[in-house]
Amino acid sequence: MSINNSDIALNRAARKRKQQELRERKKQQGKNYPPTQTLPNRKCSSKTPEEEQQMIQLTIEEKIKVYGRLLPGLLKKLGKIPDPRSPKKVRHKITVLMIYGIFMFVFQMTSRRKTNQGMTGPQLLENLRGIYPELEDMPHQDTLCRLLEKIEVEQIKKTYVGLLKKLIRNKMFQDLLYNKRYLVAVDGTQKYTMKEQWDEKYLRRKIKGSGGEYQYYAYVLEAVLVFSNGMVLPLASEFLENSKELEAIEKYEDWKQDCEIKAFHRLTKQLKKHFPKLPMTLLLDGLYANGPVLEACRRNKWQFMIVFKDKSLPSVWKDVNGLLSLDASRDFTHVQIWKGRDQHFRWVNDIEYNYGLNDSKVQTVHVVICEERWEEVNKEGQIEMQASRYAWISSTPINQKNVHERCNLYARNRWLHENNILKEKHQGYQYEHIFSYDWDAMKGYHYLMHIARLVNEMALHMESLHDHVKEVGIQGFITKIYRVMSERSLDTDRIRNLIKSKYQLRLVCG
Repeated sequence: MSINNSDIALNRAARKRKQQELRERKKQQGKNYPPTQTLPNRKCSSKTPEEEQQMIQLTIEEKIKVYGRLLPGLLKKLGKIPDPRSPKKVRHKITVLMIYGIFMFVFQMTSRRKTNQGMTGPQLLENLRGIYPELEDMPHQDTLCRLLEKIEVEQIKKTYVGLLKKLIRNKMFQDLLYNKRYLVAVDGTQKYTMKEQWDEKYLRRKIKGSGGEYQYYAYVLEAVLVFSNGMVLPLASEFLENSKELEAIEKYEDWKQDCEIKAFHRLTKQLKKHFPKLPMTLLLDGLYANGPVLEACRRNKWQFMIVFKDKSLPSVWKDVNGLLSLDASRDFTHVQIWKGRDQHFRWVNDIEYNYGLNDSKVQTVHVVICEERWEEVNKEGQIEMQASRYAWISSTPINQKNVHERCNLYARNRWLHENNILKEKHQGYQYEHIFSYDWDAMKGYHYLMHIARLVNEMALHMESLHDHVKEVGIQGFITKIYRVMSERSLDTDRIRNLIKSKYQLRLVCG
C-alpha cells in the first residue's frame, strides 16, 4: 500500500490545528499548557555588512566576557599542576595545553583528528591570542593526550570544583535557587564500550548470546547543579572502576566489581569535603531508595527527594497503602492544575523504615504520591485522556504548603539531569567518545569537557545573550561562535581592553 505525501502533510496540519484548538480551550478553562519552544522562522535582522559585522563583534565580546570571568584564575591553577615532562623537550606549557583542551569542547570538536584540523588555523589562533596572549602556537592533540596520560588528572577535577566554590561564594547563583537551596541531581550513565580491555580499571560484563565473550565499558556517576532558569552545571563525577587486577579469569565471577551505590557513597564524601555547609537537596532515582543512602544524606544534613518505585521497600509501601485507605482526611490531600495537568496529591508522613542486620537501624520517611490526568492529541488527530502516577520519598514531612514545591519544583527537575546527559551525548560534547583508551587520559578529557560545559552553559544563560540564543538556537549559537572565531578577523585590541576592564556576569532568571 503506497502512502501519499500530500495525505501525510494533511494529517500533520490537521493534528496541529487540533492541538491549537485544545490549547485555546484549556486556556479558557484556566489550564494553560506550557508554551512550545521553537526557533523563529524569519530572515536575518542585519541590513548591511557593517551592521552584521558590528552585531558579530558585540556577540563575541559578550561570550568573551564569560571566558575572561571564568577561565583566567582556573588556568592559573591548572598551570601549577606538576609537569612530568622533561623541561628540555617541553614546547607548550601546561596552561597552553589546557586552553587547547578546554576550547576543543567549547567549540564541540567531535574527535582528536577533527580538533587538529579545526583548531590549528591561523585566524582562530589570532583571535584566541587576543584573549590569551600566552597562546603562541596551537599544539597537536597527541601532545595533550600524552600529557593527560602522565599528570595527576584529579587535579583538573579539583581545580574545577574550586571554580564552582568561588562562584557560589560570590553569590553568582543566589537568584536561581529554590528556597535558598541548591538542587543536586545524581544519576549514572555509561560512557563507552569496547571489545578489548585497554586498562584493568574498565568494568566488564558478559555479552548475551556470544558464547562467553566479554564487553568492557566505562561508567560514570554524575552529580549536577540544577537551577530555576533551566541551567544545569556539572558538579562532580565519580568513575566506576576496578580497584585491582584480576588474578585469573575463572575467579572473575566470585569477584564483585564496582557499582553505582558504592560510587554514590564515595561521591557524597567528595561533596561533603568540598561543600561542607552548602544547603543541598539531592534528587535521586529509585535505585537509591535504601537505608544506607537515607542515612548518608541525613548524616550530611542534606534534604532529598527520591523516586519511590512500586517494588521498592515493600514494608514502607505496606504502611503507606494501609494508612491511605484508612485516612481520608483532606489534610493529607491536595488538588491543583499545573501546566495544563490535573494533579491529585496524597501523602503519608512519619513512616518508620527498618533496615540493616536484624533490622537494627531505622529511618523515618515521608511518602507522597501524585496522580495526573491531561488531554493530548494522538497521532490520528484525536483527543485522548492520558494518566500517570508518580511517587517520591521526602526527607521532610509533606503538607499543603510545600507539596507543590517539593514535588513539581524539586523532584521533577531530576529530569533536567537526564536531558543534560542526552545533550552531552548527542548535542556536540561527545560524551560517549573517550578520546583515549588510557584510563587517566580518558578521565582528563572528561574533566576538560565539564569545564567547557560550564563555560557554554553560563554564556547561554547570560542576560545579554539570551535573546540571541533564543533566535538562533543553542547548537546554532555555539556553531556560530566557532565559525566567527575561525573565519573572521576580529578587533583583538578591543577584545584585550574588554578583558582588562571590570564587568559583571548577569544570568537570566527563571
